[in-house]
Amino acid sequence: MFENLSSKIEKALQTLRGKGSISDINIAETVKEVRRALLDADVSYPIAKEFTDKVKAEALGMNVIQSVEPGQMMVKVVHDELVKLMGTGAVDINIKGSPAIVLVAGLQGSGKTTFCAKLAHKLKSKQAKNVMLVAGDVYRPAAIQQLQTLGQQIGVPVYFEPGNPNPVAIAKTAIADAKLKGCDVVIVDTAGRLAIDEQMMDEIAALKSELQPQETLVVVDSMTGQDAVNTATAFNDRRDYDGVVLTKLDGDTRGGAALSIRYTVNKPIKFVGTGEKMDALDVFYPERMANRILGMGDVVSFVERAQEQLDEEEARKIQKRLAKNEYNFEDFLSQIKQVKKMGSMKDLMGMIPGMGKLAQNIDVNDDAYIPIEAIIGSMTPYERRNPSCLSGSRKQRIAAGSGRTIQEVNRLIKQFDDMRKIMKMMSTNKGRMPMRRR
Repeated sequence: MFENLSSKIEKALQTLRGKGSISDINIAETVKEVRRALLDADVSYPIAKEFTDKVKAEALGMNVIQSVEPGQMMVKVVHDELVKLMGTGAVDINIKGSPAIVLVAGLQGSGKTTFCAKLAHKLKSKQAKNVMLVAGDVYRPAAIQQLQTLGQQIGVPVYFEPGNPNPVAIAKTAIADAKLKGCDVVIVDTAGRLAIDEQMMDEIAALKSELQPQETLVVVDSMTGQDAVNTATAFNDRRDYDGVVLTKLDGDTRGGAALSIRYTVNKPIKFVGTGEKMDALDVFYPERMANRILGMGDVVSFVERAQEQLDEEEARKIQKRLAKNEYNFEDFLSQIKQVKKMGSMKDLMGMIPGMGKLAQNIDVNDDAYIPIEAIIGSMTPYERRNPSCLSGSRKQRIAAGSGRTIQEVNRLIKQFDDMRKIMKMMSTNKGRMPMRRR
């Protein structure tokens, strides 16, 4: 996420490293490089220029604290201006109503239907809301089928009416049905087009007028860069809405949409899609995003994701097993599955301060888990629970069964043994007070 932008801004800020003071000359040089980085990220020139003008004015008007290097002060200035550019804080979705109605609009291919399912999953799993999805795209049969499939996957009912060409009538009937069933939230998927046209705008206007939704969200594809900003602007010019959803932020995006939309349309970014899985939907926090762009990590999001995905009870059991020297391959496999739920390794590394740059320079491949899982999966239950029994003949059978080499099996077993020793040592020493020297 934003790897290219991060590296270029970091390079720009390096011009102040080692400088004794901030001056007109070195500030101008730094600002010029920051502006270039923003333009490369597909931020429009007027926004990039205004942003860097503010950075320059703030930096030149700042008294540099003697104990703080000019480079560090400049990072703070750029960070603060990035936060202002993207919005001062996270903005909650309004789901107050009986039921609350969320109307979702966007162009075809923006990830609108998938977002509807992700939002339903988030509200159901994190807030215990009873959610209903409504298939309001009557022009694309695949959209209805897609929503049905996703609804089954997350255990959320999908209301649809085959053959009914009137999305307003469908939505009104769905809301009446949701009231009878005691649903808390109704999420209405709408038809998308390849480009904004009168028919789509009129349809959304009719839905808004009839349904009176508590929340209207516009979904845009962040991979389209400035086009995403143009789409959000066109919707804003024609029909008012409450917030923006940026999808595909995990893809090959240059970041211009995330940086420009709030400034351009004065609407908050409420959610960002960070992957294909149903739980890959995050609330947008401008400050956390600014931290990640500047390579400062996002520890808060990392901890929150860990708390959501990692099983505390399972962790306690594993700690007890470590203390008794009973940690085995079944425990290891369980931990791998929990870590995988947190997201891609590259994304997770980007959340840890100082690790984002490392992730850019090395090949962080999530497929690295595949051979490990294959090897452990080829062990018998007894072997997984008793790693010490793995003799040469057993290893040969495991290698043949997993399609890996005997060297790979031996390497995994050695790494497992080393890791188990370190984890046991950490578990044993946890909570001990260091000895005081006399």
